[in-house]
Amino acid sequence: MRVRLLTAAVVLSVALGGTALAPAAQAATHRPAAASVAKAAAPGFNVGGIWTVYQSNSSNSTLSVTQDAQGNLTGIARAGSSTTGTIEQGFVDGSYIYFVISWNNGSKGRYIGSRGADGTLSGISTDLTHPSSQATWYTTWTF
Repeated sequence: MRVRLLTAAVVLSVALGGTALAPAAQAATHRPAAASVAKAAAPGFNVGGIWTVYQSNSSNSTLSVTQDAQGNLTGIARAGSSTTGTIEQGFVDGSYIYFVISWNNGSKGRYIGSRGADGTLSGISTDLTHPSSQATWYTTWTF
């Protein structure tokens, strides 16, 4: 008997679903998507400007960075006197930072890090051409 009542209730719910669920569906379409809300509030700090990344392998780089309102990063980098690069795929999200530098010597470096309580950045860099080659990095500049 319970199975028949349950089946009847399900059939009735499905039959009325178009009417009963319509207000809920309409309400859902008026809510902003969670991703758009999160992305709008993404940049917790601004890294725009000229600053230096100091690496544990002594391969230091000076970056000239531009950050847009969504936290996306663009810019250029210089390491030594002749190695230059372009910042790609970069972004700031909350207290985290991520960017890839494509160097003119053919290598690519990925930098993942975060902003500390003192306002400096630090993290791990990986040579994407040789993924086993990693180093820690930090800034002395505060953001």
